Amino acid sequence: MNRINSIDFTRGLVMVIMALDHVRDLFHINSLTQNPVDLNTTTAGIFATRWITHLCAPTFVFLSGTSAYLVFKRNNDLAKTKHYLRTRGLWLILLEFTVINFILWTDIYFRILVIQVIFAIGLGFIVLSFLLKVSPRILAIAGLAIIFGHNLLQGVFFEGNNAAQFVWAIFFRLQPFQITPNFNFTVLYPLIPWWGILLTGFAAGKIFELPLEKRKKIWLQIGLASLSLFCLIRLTNVYGDPAPWAPQKTALFTFFSFMNVNKYPPSLLYALVTLGIMSIILSLSDGVKNRVTDFFSTYGKVPLFYYLAHWYIIHPAMFIMVFLQGFTWDDLEFGAFKFGRPAAGSGVELPVVYLVWLGIVLLLYPLCKWYGRYKAAHPENWLLRYI
Repeated sequence: MNRINSIDFTRGLVMVIMALDHVRDLFHINSLTQNPVDLNTTTAGIFATRWITHLCAPTFVFLSGTSAYLVFKRNNDLAKTKHYLRTRGLWLILLEFTVINFILWTDIYFRILVIQVIFAIGLGFIVLSFLLKVSPRILAIAGLAIIFGHNLLQGVFFEGNNAAQFVWAIFFRLQPFQITPNFNFTVLYPLIPWWGILLTGFAAGKIFELPLEKRKKIWLQIGLASLSLFCLIRLTNVYGDPAPWAPQKTALFTFFSFMNVNKYPPSLLYALVTLGIMSIILSLSDGVKNRVTDFFSTYGKVPLFYYLAHWYIIHPAMFIMVFLQGFTWDDLEFGAFKFGRPAAGSGVELPVVYLVWLGIVLLLYPLCKWYGRYKAAHPENWLLRYI
Protein backbone atom coordinates (compact mmCIF):
# COMPACT_ATOMS: atom_id res chain seq x y z
CA MET A 1 0.00 0.00 0.00
CA ASN A 2 1.45 3.37 -1.03
CA ARG A 3 1.85 6.21 1.47
CA ILE A 4 -1.29 8.29 1.93
CA ASN A 5 -0.37 11.92 1.47
CA SER A 6 -3.14 13.33 3.67
CA ILE A 7 -1.83 11.34 6.66
CA ASP A 8 1.73 12.58 6.13
CA PHE A 9 0.51 16.15 5.62
CA THR A 10 -1.78 16.21 8.66
CA ARG A 11 0.79 14.58 10.90
CA GLY A 12 3.51 16.92 9.62
CA LEU A 13 1.32 19.99 10.14
CA VAL A 14 0.56 19.20 13.77
CA MET A 15 4.16 18.26 14.48
CA VAL A 16 5.31 21.65 13.21
CA ILE A 17 2.72 23.20 15.53
CA MET A 18 3.95 20.95 18.36
CA ALA A 19 7.39 22.54 18.17
CA LEU A 20 5.78 25.92 18.90
CA ASP A 21 4.50 24.66 22.24
CA HIS A 22 7.89 23.26 23.20
CA VAL A 23 9.70 26.45 22.19
CA ARG A 24 7.20 28.42 24.29
CA ASP A 25 7.78 26.09 27.25
CA LEU A 26 11.53 26.58 27.17
CA PHE A 27 11.90 30.14 25.85
CA HIS A 28 8.95 32.29 26.92
CA ILE A 29 9.76 34.66 29.73
CA ASN A 30 6.73 33.65 31.80
CA SER A 31 6.50 29.95 30.94
CA LEU A 32 7.94 28.81 34.27
CA THR A 33 5.49 30.86 36.34
CA GLN A 34 2.36 31.35 34.23
CA ASN A 35 -0.31 28.84 33.20
CA PRO A 36 -0.99 29.78 29.56
CA VAL A 37 -4.68 28.80 29.78
CA ASP A 38 -5.43 30.43 33.14
CA LEU A 39 -7.87 33.12 32.03
CA ASN A 40 -7.13 35.19 35.12
CA THR A 41 -3.48 35.71 34.17
CA THR A 42 -2.97 34.84 30.50
CA THR A 43 -3.14 37.06 27.42
CA ALA A 44 -4.96 36.39 24.17
CA GLY A 45 -1.69 35.68 22.35
CA ILE A 46 -0.40 33.25 24.93
CA PHE A 47 -3.74 31.45 25.23
CA ALA A 48 -4.08 31.07 21.45
CA THR A 49 -0.47 29.90 21.15
CA ARG A 50 -1.09 27.19 23.71
CA TRP A 51 -4.56 26.23 22.50
CA ILE A 52 -3.60 25.61 18.87
CA THR A 53 -1.04 23.07 20.04
CA HIS A 54 -3.84 21.01 21.58
CA LEU A 55 -4.26 19.59 18.07
CA CYS A 56 -0.93 17.81 18.22
CA ALA A 57 -1.11 14.92 20.70
CA PRO A 58 -4.57 13.54 19.78
CA THR A 59 -3.78 13.75 16.06
CA PHE A 60 -0.43 12.06 16.61
CA VAL A 61 -2.00 9.26 18.70
CA PHE A 62 -4.99 8.78 16.37
CA LEU A 63 -2.81 8.59 13.26
CA SER A 64 -0.42 6.21 15.03
CA GLY A 65 -3.38 3.86 15.35
CA THR A 66 -4.30 4.44 11.70
CA SER A 67 -0.73 3.75 10.59
CA ALA A 68 -0.75 0.51 12.61
CA TYR A 69 -3.86 -0.60 10.71
CA LEU A 70 -2.26 0.21 7.35
CA VAL A 71 0.90 -1.70 8.32
CA PHE A 72 -1.28 -4.67 9.26
CA LYS A 73 -3.03 -4.59 5.89
CA ARG A 74 0.23 -4.09 4.00
CA ASN A 75 1.93 -7.01 5.77
CA ASN A 76 -1.14 -9.25 5.45
CA ASP A 77 0.58 -11.31 8.13
CA LEU A 78 -0.73 -11.51 11.69
CA ALA A 79 2.48 -12.82 13.27
CA LYS A 80 4.67 -10.27 11.47
CA THR A 81 2.46 -7.36 12.52
CA LYS A 82 2.32 -8.56 16.12
CA HIS A 83 6.10 -8.70 16.21
CA TYR A 84 6.38 -5.24 14.68
CA LEU A 85 3.93 -3.63 17.09
CA ARG A 86 5.49 -5.24 20.15
CA THR A 87 9.09 -4.46 19.25
CA ARG A 88 8.19 -0.92 18.19
CA GLY A 89 6.17 -0.45 21.36
CA LEU A 90 9.07 -1.58 23.56
CA TRP A 91 11.41 0.67 21.58
CA LEU A 92 9.18 3.71 22.14
CA ILE A 93 8.95 2.98 25.87
CA LEU A 94 12.74 2.71 26.07
CA LEU A 95 13.16 6.01 24.20
CA GLU A 96 10.66 7.74 26.49
CA PHE A 97 12.47 6.76 29.67
CA THR A 98 15.96 7.48 28.34
CA VAL A 99 16.78 9.91 25.54
CA ILE A 100 13.43 11.76 25.65
CA ASN A 101 13.20 12.27 29.40
CA PHE A 102 16.87 13.29 29.43
CA ILE A 103 16.58 15.97 26.76
CA LEU A 104 13.29 17.20 28.21
CA TRP A 105 14.88 18.00 31.61
CA THR A 106 18.62 17.72 30.77
CA ASP A 107 19.16 16.27 34.22
CA ILE A 108 21.92 13.65 34.24
CA TYR A 109 20.65 12.36 37.59
CA PHE A 110 17.16 11.64 36.20
CA ARG A 111 15.45 13.18 39.21
CA ILE A 112 12.20 13.16 37.27
CA LEU A 113 10.58 10.68 34.89
CA VAL A 114 7.39 11.60 33.07
CA ILE A 115 4.95 9.34 31.24
CA GLN A 116 4.20 11.23 28.04
CA VAL A 117 2.76 10.62 24.60
CA ILE A 118 5.54 8.36 23.29
CA PHE A 119 5.11 5.98 26.23
CA ALA A 120 1.32 5.97 25.78
CA ILE A 121 1.69 5.10 22.09
CA GLY A 122 4.36 2.49 22.77
CA LEU A 123 2.39 0.59 25.38
CA GLY A 124 -0.74 1.09 23.25
CA PHE A 125 0.99 -0.68 20.33
CA ILE A 126 1.76 -3.62 22.59
CA VAL A 127 -1.86 -3.82 23.74
CA LEU A 128 -3.02 -3.47 20.13
CA SER A 129 -0.84 -6.41 19.09
CA PHE A 130 -3.10 -8.66 21.17
CA LEU A 131 -6.25 -7.24 19.54
CA LEU A 132 -5.45 -7.65 15.84
CA LYS A 133 -7.95 -10.50 15.47
CA VAL A 134 -10.74 -8.32 16.85
CA SER A 135 -13.02 -6.71 14.28
CA PRO A 136 -12.21 -3.03 13.58
CA ARG A 137 -15.90 -2.34 14.22
CA ILE A 138 -15.60 -3.73 17.76
CA LEU A 139 -12.39 -1.78 18.34
CA ALA A 140 -14.12 1.38 17.14
CA ILE A 141 -16.97 0.81 19.60
CA ALA A 142 -14.46 0.19 22.42
CA GLY A 143 -12.43 3.28 21.51
CA LEU A 144 -15.47 5.54 21.30
CA ALA A 145 -16.84 4.12 24.56
CA ILE A 146 -13.59 5.12 26.26
CA ILE A 147 -13.56 8.58 24.67
CA PHE A 148 -17.19 9.26 25.62
CA GLY A 149 -17.21 7.53 28.99
CA HIS A 150 -13.90 7.94 30.79
CA ASN A 151 -14.87 11.35 32.22
CA LEU A 152 -17.32 9.49 34.46
CA LEU A 153 -14.31 8.13 36.34
CA GLN A 154 -12.37 11.37 36.81
CA GLY A 155 -13.86 11.97 40.23
CA VAL A 156 -12.67 8.64 41.61
CA PHE A 157 -9.93 8.92 44.26
CA PHE A 158 -8.17 6.45 46.53
CA GLU A 159 -7.27 8.53 49.55
CA GLY A 160 -4.74 6.90 51.84
CA ASN A 161 -3.93 4.04 49.47
CA ASN A 162 -0.71 4.94 47.66
CA ALA A 163 -0.57 1.77 45.58
CA ALA A 164 -4.15 2.20 44.33
CA GLN A 165 -3.50 5.90 43.62
CA PHE A 166 -0.44 4.99 41.56
CA VAL A 167 -2.21 2.35 39.48
CA TRP A 168 -5.26 4.58 38.99
CA ALA A 169 -3.07 7.47 37.86
CA ILE A 170 -1.22 5.30 35.34
CA PHE A 171 -4.50 4.48 33.66
CA PHE A 172 -6.85 7.39 34.29
CA ARG A 173 -5.55 10.66 35.75
CA LEU A 174 -2.65 13.10 35.79
CA GLN A 175 -0.75 12.88 39.04
CA PRO A 176 2.79 13.52 40.28
CA PHE A 177 4.40 11.15 42.77
CA GLN A 178 7.34 12.23 44.91
CA ILE A 179 8.87 8.77 45.26
CA THR A 180 11.91 10.03 47.20
CA PRO A 181 13.11 13.54 48.09
CA ASN A 182 15.21 13.46 44.91
CA PHE A 183 12.99 11.55 42.52
CA ASN A 184 9.65 12.53 41.02
CA PHE A 185 7.54 10.23 38.81
CA THR A 186 4.69 12.01 37.02
CA VAL A 187 1.87 10.55 34.95
CA LEU A 188 1.19 13.25 32.38
CA TYR A 189 -0.55 11.03 29.80
CA PRO A 190 -2.86 8.55 31.60
CA LEU A 191 -3.09 5.51 29.37
CA ILE A 192 -6.77 4.56 29.04
CA PRO A 193 -8.08 7.87 27.58
CA TRP A 194 -5.26 7.95 25.02
CA TRP A 195 -5.75 4.30 24.15
CA GLY A 196 -9.37 5.13 23.34
CA ILE A 197 -8.07 7.56 20.71
CA LEU A 198 -5.49 5.02 19.47
CA LEU A 199 -8.08 2.26 19.05
CA THR A 200 -10.45 4.60 17.24
CA GLY A 201 -7.63 5.63 14.94
CA PHE A 202 -6.81 2.00 14.20
CA ALA A 203 -10.42 1.23 13.31
CA ALA A 204 -10.61 4.39 11.16
CA GLY A 205 -7.83 3.00 9.00
CA LYS A 206 -10.55 1.19 7.03
CA ILE A 207 -11.72 4.56 5.73
CA PHE A 208 -8.48 4.87 3.76
CA GLU A 209 -9.33 1.69 1.86
CA LEU A 210 -12.26 3.53 0.27
CA PRO A 211 -12.10 5.51 -3.00
CA LEU A 212 -10.71 9.02 -2.64
CA GLU A 213 -13.91 11.04 -3.03
CA LYS A 214 -15.86 8.79 -0.69
CA ARG A 215 -13.29 8.95 2.10
CA LYS A 216 -12.96 12.73 1.70
CA LYS A 217 -16.70 13.00 2.23
CA ILE A 218 -16.63 10.68 5.24
CA TRP A 219 -13.80 12.58 6.92
CA LEU A 220 -15.63 15.86 6.38
CA GLN A 221 -18.83 14.42 7.83
CA ILE A 222 -16.95 13.07 10.85
CA GLY A 223 -15.25 16.41 11.39
CA LEU A 224 -18.43 18.47 11.19
CA ALA A 225 -20.33 16.00 13.39
CA SER A 226 -17.55 16.07 16.01
CA LEU A 227 -17.45 19.87 16.12
CA SER A 228 -21.24 20.11 16.27
CA LEU A 229 -21.38 17.59 19.09
CA PHE A 230 -18.64 19.51 20.90
CA CYS A 231 -20.70 22.71 20.75
CA LEU A 232 -23.90 21.01 21.88
CA ILE A 233 -22.33 19.23 24.84
CA ARG A 234 -20.21 22.22 25.85
CA LEU A 235 -23.25 24.51 25.87
CA THR A 236 -24.93 22.31 28.47
CA ASN A 237 -22.00 22.71 30.88
CA VAL A 238 -22.96 19.37 32.44
CA TYR A 239 -20.59 16.70 31.12
CA GLY A 240 -17.54 16.17 28.97
CA ASP A 241 -14.92 18.27 30.73
CA PRO A 242 -14.03 18.85 34.41
CA ALA A 243 -13.86 22.64 33.95
CA PRO A 244 -17.17 24.35 32.99
CA TRP A 245 -17.07 27.48 30.91
CA ALA A 246 -18.31 30.80 32.25
CA PRO A 247 -18.77 34.41 31.10
CA GLN A 248 -15.53 36.39 31.31
CA LYS A 249 -14.41 40.02 31.25
CA THR A 250 -14.68 40.25 27.44
CA ALA A 251 -16.44 38.38 24.66
CA LEU A 252 -13.08 37.04 23.43
CA PHE A 253 -12.21 35.63 26.85
CA THR A 254 -15.70 34.13 27.15
CA PHE A 255 -14.98 32.33 23.89
CA PHE A 256 -11.63 31.23 25.34
CA SER A 257 -13.46 29.86 28.38
CA PHE A 258 -15.79 27.92 26.09
CA MET A 259 -12.82 26.45 24.23
CA ASN A 260 -10.65 25.88 27.30
CA VAL A 261 -10.91 22.09 27.56
CA ASN A 262 -8.77 19.66 29.52
CA LYS A 263 -5.84 17.80 27.96
CA TYR A 264 -4.56 15.96 31.04
CA PRO A 265 -6.26 13.54 30.63
CA PRO A 266 -7.95 14.31 27.28
CA SER A 267 -11.58 15.01 28.10
CA LEU A 268 -14.43 14.07 25.79
CA LEU A 269 -14.76 17.69 24.67
CA TYR A 270 -11.02 17.99 24.10
CA ALA A 271 -11.12 14.88 21.90
CA LEU A 272 -14.19 16.05 19.97
CA VAL A 273 -12.82 19.47 19.07
CA THR A 274 -9.26 18.38 18.25
CA LEU A 275 -10.15 15.21 16.34
CA GLY A 276 -12.95 17.10 14.59
CA ILE A 277 -10.46 19.63 13.27
CA MET A 278 -8.05 16.80 12.37
CA SER A 279 -10.80 15.04 10.36
CA ILE A 280 -11.54 18.18 8.35
CA ILE A 281 -7.82 18.62 7.61
CA LEU A 282 -7.66 15.01 6.43
CA SER A 283 -10.66 15.60 4.17
CA LEU A 284 -9.33 18.83 2.66
CA SER A 285 -5.81 17.51 2.09
CA ASP A 286 -6.64 14.03 0.78
CA GLY A 287 -5.59 13.74 -2.86
CA VAL A 288 -4.00 17.21 -2.83
CA LYS A 289 -0.36 17.53 -3.83
CA ASN A 290 1.39 20.88 -4.04
CA ARG A 291 4.31 22.72 -2.47
CA VAL A 292 2.45 23.26 0.81
CA THR A 293 1.46 19.62 1.23
CA ASP A 294 4.94 18.49 0.18
CA PHE A 295 6.53 20.82 2.76
CA PHE A 296 4.54 19.54 5.72
CA SER A 297 4.61 15.93 4.49
CA THR A 298 8.39 16.05 4.70
CA TYR A 299 8.04 16.21 8.49
CA GLY A 300 5.09 13.82 8.62
CA LYS A 301 6.96 11.03 6.83
CA VAL A 302 9.60 10.85 9.58
CA PRO A 303 7.63 11.61 12.76
CA LEU A 304 9.87 9.94 15.34
CA PHE A 305 13.05 11.31 13.76
CA TYR A 306 11.51 14.79 13.82
CA TYR A 307 10.30 14.39 17.40
CA LEU A 308 13.72 13.41 18.69
CA ALA A 309 15.61 15.94 16.57
CA HIS A 310 13.42 18.91 17.49
CA TRP A 311 14.00 18.35 21.23
CA TYR A 312 17.75 17.98 20.71
CA ILE A 313 17.79 21.35 18.94
CA ILE A 314 15.31 23.28 21.11
CA HIS A 315 16.83 22.50 24.48
CA PRO A 316 20.47 23.31 23.59
CA ALA A 317 19.16 26.49 21.94
CA MET A 318 17.53 27.40 25.27
CA PHE A 319 20.89 27.16 27.01
CA ILE A 320 22.42 29.42 24.36
CA MET A 321 19.65 31.96 25.08
CA VAL A 322 20.28 31.77 28.82
CA PHE A 323 24.04 32.27 28.49
CA LEU A 324 23.57 35.14 26.03
CA GLN A 325 21.34 36.80 28.62
CA GLY A 326 24.26 36.84 31.05
CA PHE A 327 23.53 33.82 33.21
CA THR A 328 26.24 31.35 34.17
CA TRP A 329 26.27 27.63 34.76
CA ASP A 330 25.81 28.22 38.48
CA ASP A 331 22.49 29.98 37.79
CA LEU A 332 20.96 26.95 36.09
CA GLU A 333 18.43 24.87 38.02
CA PHE A 334 17.92 21.20 37.27
CA GLY A 335 15.40 18.74 38.62
CA ALA A 336 11.66 18.19 38.51
CA PHE A 337 9.93 20.56 36.03
CA LYS A 338 12.88 23.00 35.92
CA PHE A 339 14.28 22.48 32.38
CA GLY A 340 17.69 23.77 33.55
CA ARG A 341 16.57 27.41 33.33
CA PRO A 342 17.36 29.93 36.05
CA ALA A 343 14.54 30.39 38.55
CA ALA A 344 13.81 33.93 37.34
CA GLY A 345 14.83 36.50 34.78
CA SER A 346 15.50 34.39 31.71
CA GLY A 347 13.40 34.10 28.56
CA VAL A 348 12.04 36.15 25.69
CA GLU A 349 8.71 37.68 24.74
CA LEU A 350 6.14 35.89 22.58
CA PRO A 351 7.10 37.43 19.17
CA VAL A 352 10.66 36.19 19.66
CA VAL A 353 9.31 32.75 20.61
CA TYR A 354 7.63 32.63 17.20
CA LEU A 355 10.83 33.64 15.42
CA VAL A 356 12.83 30.97 17.23
CA TRP A 357 10.13 28.40 16.42
CA LEU A 358 10.17 29.23 12.70
CA GLY A 359 13.96 29.10 12.65
CA ILE A 360 14.06 25.66 14.28
CA VAL A 361 11.33 24.26 12.00
CA LEU A 362 13.19 25.49 8.91
CA LEU A 363 16.47 24.12 10.25
CA LEU A 364 14.83 20.71 10.62
CA TYR A 365 13.43 20.69 7.07
CA PRO A 366 16.61 19.63 5.19
CA LEU A 367 17.41 17.09 7.92
CA CYS A 368 13.96 15.50 7.65
CA LYS A 369 14.06 15.60 3.85
CA TRP A 370 17.45 13.87 3.81
CA TYR A 371 16.39 11.23 6.33
CA GLY A 372 13.09 10.58 4.53
CA ARG A 373 14.93 9.98 1.26
CA TYR A 374 17.56 7.81 2.92
CA LYS A 375 14.89 5.73 4.68
CA ALA A 376 12.91 5.26 1.45
CA ALA A 377 16.08 4.25 -0.42
CA HIS A 378 17.03 1.57 2.11
CA PRO A 379 13.92 -0.52 2.81
CA GLU A 380 16.19 -3.48 3.59
CA ASN A 381 17.47 -1.73 6.73
CA TRP A 382 15.02 -2.91 9.39
CA LEU A 383 16.40 -0.48 11.97
CA LEU A 384 15.15 2.50 9.94
CA ARG A 385 11.55 1.34 10.48
CA TYR A 386 11.94 2.15 14.18
CA ILE A 387 13.11 5.76 13.80
